[in-house]
Amino acid sequence: MFNFSSFSAVRILCIGDVMLDRFVKGSVNRISPESPVPVLLVSNTQSIPGGAANVGRNVASLGGFCTLVGVIGDDVTGREMEAMLRDSSGKIQPRMVVTSSHPTIEKTRFVAHGQHLLRADAEDTVPYPQQVQNDLVAAIAAEIEAHDVLVLSDYAKGVLSDYVVKESIRLARASGKPVIVDPKSANLARYSGATVVTPNAKETQMATGVEPTTDEQAEVAGRVALEKAGIESVLITRAERGMSLVSRTQPVAHIPACAREVFDVVGAGDTVVATLALCLGADFSLQDAARLANSAAGIVVGKHGTATVTQSELLDELNQQQGGSNAPVKVLDLTLAKVRAANWQREGLKVGFTNGCFDIVHAGHIAILKFSRAHCDRLIVGLNSDASVKRLKGAQRPINSQDDRACVIAALEMVDAVVIFDQDTPAELIETLSPDLLVKGADYQIHQIVGADHVLSRGGEVLTCELVPGRSTTAIVNKFSNKDQ
Repeated sequence: MFNFSSFSAVRILCIGDVMLDRFVKGSVNRISPESPVPVLLVSNTQSIPGGAANVGRNVASLGGFCTLVGVIGDDVTGREMEAMLRDSSGKIQPRMVVTSSHPTIEKTRFVAHGQHLLRADAEDTVPYPQQVQNDLVAAIAAEIEAHDVLVLSDYAKGVLSDYVVKESIRLARASGKPVIVDPKSANLARYSGATVVTPNAKETQMATGVEPTTDEQAEVAGRVALEKAGIESVLITRAERGMSLVSRTQPVAHIPACAREVFDVVGAGDTVVATLALCLGADFSLQDAARLANSAAGIVVGKHGTATVTQSELLDELNQQQGGSNAPVKVLDLTLAKVRAANWQREGLKVGFTNGCFDIVHAGHIAILKFSRAHCDRLIVGLNSDASVKRLKGAQRPINSQDDRACVIAALEMVDAVVIFDQDTPAELIETLSPDLLVKGADYQIHQIVGADHVLSRGGEVLTCELVPGRSTTAIVNKFSNKDQ
């Protein structure tokens, strides 16, 4: 359905207002005797790169690469944030303009029992000097050719001045690169030339005078925005009402919201533009990109704080939207399967693995898959490729192609992922995935099972499943061969 592995080749250039988000968390059990305010008993403090930096974090978590252009002060906070970005996944390259005229923007949120009590901002609202703006444009000019998409992340903190916006869009369009804008200004015309602008409902109303409460009103507001701003498309993010995509060249699309429970909307817009950028960089259609961005936003608002989304989470969300049996989404390459397995394990889920040719699916196959899934939280199935099956079973096999076999196995409710492997045994696949459980048929003893040593050495479990008598693909093939004779 969607080949997210292509995200690894996409390079995003993002310019905008970077800031450090601090979360001071604790509990409130009393009111101060000094004045009628709650007393926060601090339990921990968390610091996360936010603003435009969170766009970069989302690009990286989804598997892409981001060069991040912004401004930091010549101060401890700026150096702390830059170090955090460099020490992350290696998929973010900060290219900061350092200035002594402004401090690094810092937002501190005080949180008790999951509720925000207060936010304290440290920033200077005076416009940046012209030299800083010139340095920002120079950075875009130097980097644009090596990137696939330009993102403007506008938090109205001064980095995206009219001059910087105009020049950045001009440079991108001259290089044939799409431009995605997360706006803050009611004057959408300042983003003229952009490919997609993503205002929220409030920003849309301010820009167009139309409140996008209904789908019909959202379409009207989108048309007004296109005409006023000189942009190609507008994706209106409407919170619990979902999103509306209005474009000059494509049909209008209204996309229902995905979030089942909202904990925190901090950074949701960053997730939207990061997902859009990666999708457009990977040549997805704009409508598919919008739908995936909507799904990603639904995931991130279900988390606390300045959060990101992974490919694994996005695939799980898409699978759930399809009723849990969206076979194409479950068929993964090895790289993505490794990411998903690791994510599941970090979430405390037990990951199981079994393998086979599954040429003609029969009761014996179903039995071992049910047995495997009953002993784990997530089940990955290794599937022999066509070439592998021919080497193992003979030139007349497989009966069904690897794509057809993968589709059938992935459609089963008890299967969470399918990985096709080309080797004669799944040893390399097992070592790469490092499952917590390995299952094979009872015609094998534990010491004979490929990969058992690796799983057991990591504290995992190896189980055997009783076979269903008389059930095998070979027997089925022989039965029909004898009939033909």
